Amino acid sequence: MQKNPSVEELKNFYKTTLIEDVNKLEDKRKKLKNKLLFIYFIMLWNSIAIYFIFFHNSQNSIDGIFFTIAILVSLGIFIYKYMKKDYRSEFKEYIIKPLIKQIDSNLNYSSNLHISKTIFTDSKLFTYPDKFSGNDFTIGTLDKTQIQFSDIHAQKKYKDSKGKTKYSTIFQGLFIVADFNKNFYGTTIVLPDFAQNSFGDLIGTWLQSKNTSRGELIKMDSVEFEKEFVVYSDDQIEARYILSQNLMELILKFKKKSKNDIYISFTKNKLHIAIDYNKDLFEPTVFTSLLDETLIFEYIEILSLVIGCVEELKLNRRIWSKD
Repeated sequence: MQKNPSVEELKNFYKTTLIEDVNKLEDKRKKLKNKLLFIYFIMLWNSIAIYFIFFHNSQNSIDGIFFTIAILVSLGIFIYKYMKKDYRSEFKEYIIKPLIKQIDSNLNYSSNLHISKTIFTDSKLFTYPDKFSGNDFTIGTLDKTQIQFSDIHAQKKYKDSKGKTKYSTIFQGLFIVADFNKNFYGTTIVLPDFAQNSFGDLIGTWLQSKNTSRGELIKMDSVEFEKEFVVYSDDQIEARYILSQNLMELILKFKKKSKNDIYISFTKNKLHIAIDYNKDLFEPTVFTSLLDETLIFEYIEILSLVIGCVEELKLNRRIWSKD
């Protein structure tokens, strides 16, 4: 069995093999940062001039301030995204892609693609999204286990108090799908236990039991697991078979390592794991140096969690086989 690289091995790969490309990108980042700061300085002075010319002595001076700020912020964001585009592409091509390949040469990476909406909704973890986007798509095998993952941003449409259409985030983070090598007859869902953490055991359990759309509430034997997660299934026997004591301990360990909300489902012969980061991962920022290893090491820690999905949940051991 091929041994996947550790976090320290990936960090060493970054500091040695990738350091030349890092230094080149750092020079480009500095130049881009200086250009942006100069443009923002010019924009600020022009905005001040526009305010004093058109709004300073008018009755709508307060509205003028908000209008000027809104235009300045919107234009600043647009310019930042436009000017960052090439730097972002090179960062993903010369830094993120080699890191993915270093994990396993069988993994293929594309910065612009993402997991499909069908796969996302098939997980039964979240409601159907009205807006769906993503990037940083990786697909391939880890120790004979088929796996794919990407950044996902899923949003739901709603009407505010004034009747305007707005969107709220359902999920934003890393979404992983793996072949669990087991024929599931039902669906088992593991969710963060918000109810018990917020309202206590008695009321929390009662609220959980009312979520009938998820299936039957399954009480697990692990007290620690029950504090962190709530389990629903339409097949209680299968749920307990899948969520063995050992597997629950591995999920808890994974939760403590990630320090983020984790959603898991076992359905349609697949394992789905959603890790909520509430941000777009693997995105460089122009105003943070690439020589500051804190940023890139955060990326490496995230990639190591993906390795952990295979190693810690023991997908590579082929405990069950398909008929």
